[in-house]
Amino acid sequence: MRIITVNTNGIRAAERKGFFPWMLQQNANVICIQETKAQPEQLTAEAFHPEGYHAYFHSAVKKGYSGVAIYSKHQPDKIIEGMGFEDIDSEGRYLEVQIGNLSIISLYLPSGSSKEERQDFKYSVMDRFLPFLQERAKDGRDYVICGDWNIAHKEIDLKNWKPNQKNSGFLPAERAWLDELFYKNPWHDAFRLVNDEVEQYTWWSNRGQAWAKNVGWRIDYHVISESLKDKVLSSSIYKDQRFSDHAPLIIAYDYAI
Repeated sequence: MRIITVNTNGIRAAERKGFFPWMLQQNANVICIQETKAQPEQLTAEAFHPEGYHAYFHSAVKKGYSGVAIYSKHQPDKIIEGMGFEDIDSEGRYLEVQIGNLSIISLYLPSGSSKEERQDFKYSVMDRFLPFLQERAKDGRDYVICGDWNIAHKEIDLKNWKPNQKNSGFLPAERAWLDELFYKNPWHDAFRLVNDEVEQYTWWSNRGQAWAKNVGWRIDYHVISESLKDKVLSSSIYKDQRFSDHAPLIIAYDYAI
């Protein structure tokens, strides 16, 4: 089973940069996209509905903002839009497809970097999402939660960790939240189960030649349930082409879908 997650920073912009031909070449079972920045009625062109895939979208009420999508080779048994919180769901941040006993989620946690109010909202989402995940961990399903979590977990996960300790995305409270998720709950960072190398980043600022200098952050994840901990075969971050300020994260699992 091959699953890709990528924040496209505008799915229409990514399409113009060749994302969908690349996606089709990957032969992935499921592709999770964040920050589509589009309404479904803006995605009716054939390019956004490639042959062989079922396409699902959960958009923000505000046009040109946020939004998540899932492309699946497999017809889901059930599709869930949103977490059940109006303020979160109006921003189009959670989409789940259920295929047999497997749940695959495209998640876009808020960024708090623009202003203090958005950081407060980010903490509010985190405060509600952890109990949500704790309940899900008990239901016996297999989970792959793909997406832009907007938090770098460890010092190894961003280039300039020292000056960023007071910045959103690497705040002590954010990192402690991931500690609790990974160390006190049965959830795992799939990438780090098979790759402990340095300079493994999935996002680069558009400022200061960050991409060219590989001054990046690893803020995109596959977070998996305990049942999949021993099923991770390989991981890779695709950087040969640029579709957005994020790179696609690809993980293969020993799992029959």
